[in-house]
This record gives sequence, structure tokens and C-alpha cells, in this order.
Amino acid sequence: MQGSVYRLIKNHENFLLMDDSKLKLSDQICFPIYSVSRLLTKAYKPYLDAMGVTYPQYLVLMVLWEENNLPVKQITEKLLLNTNTVSPLLKRMEKLALIQRQRCPNDERSVIVQLTEKGALLKNKAQCIPENLLKILVTENINLEEVLQLKGLLNQWIEILKENDNH
Repeated sequence: MQGSVYRLIKNHENFLLMDDSKLKLSDQICFPIYSVSRLLTKAYKPYLDAMGVTYPQYLVLMVLWEENNLPVKQITEKLLLNTNTVSPLLKRMEKLALIQRQRCPNDERSVIVQLTEKGALLKNKAQCIPENLLKILVTENINLEEVLQLKGLLNQWIEILKENDNH
């Protein structure tokens, strides 16, 4: 762990009392997470370009590959996105013939999203992506166990922040 972040964690009580120094970019927890997110998305790009989809579209496809025929509401919940973010995304995916949207016969307010054959077939092209990304992430300095521990910690933070968002 880098020195300044380590000092802040070791002295978290003092961190709360510090002045402008707590606004240093190098001391922020969020910035490395933001940067890694951007860089990971960039690492996905060549694979997704070959599939003809964007990263957000890929996320929707993964949700539907796990369970097809989902209401938009369930997709938004799984992706932690708002409906007003997902709806235009789904509209573009429908124009690409990856999905189709239909009103639920039992509830006209609900829209069900279903993979088309083209969308379902992309799953085969995507099979190599997780392994190829792990090849980038697992190095002589970072082993698979550490990557999985980080994923577990991030999932815990997601739950904490979701709970915090509900208050």
C-alpha cells in the first residue's frame, strides 16, 4: 500500500481532523477504483468491438445470458442503474437486433426484455473474455487469489453502499 494512503488508514481518527490534505488526489480511496474501472473497460474494448457492442450493452447481455426474458426493472436492479439510463441502452440494442422488448401481457406497465438469436449467439464470442482479462490482471505481483479477494471486498462495498443509498 502506498505511504500516504497507508498513513491515512493507520491514523483514520486523525484523518477526520485533517484540513486540506484530505483532499489530495493521491489520498483518495475512490480515485484508484475509478481509474481501474476506466482502464478495465478500456481493456474490454477490443473484445467488445469484435462483438459489435459497448461495455454497457455487454453487461445487459450477460444479465440476459444468465436469465432471459426479464423485466426492465430486474435488469436495472442487477446492473445498479436507473431506468432512464437502461431504457435508451435497450432501445439501441433492439435496433442492433440483439434484444426485443415487449409489454408484459399481465402488466402493461412492465416491459420484458428477451434475447434475439443474434444476441444469444454472441455468448459464444464472449466466452474468452473473462479468461483474457484475468491474463492481464494476474501477474507476478498479483495472484489469482488476490484478484478474487479484491472482487469479494468490492462486492461487500457494493452492498454497504447500496444500503447506505437506501437511507
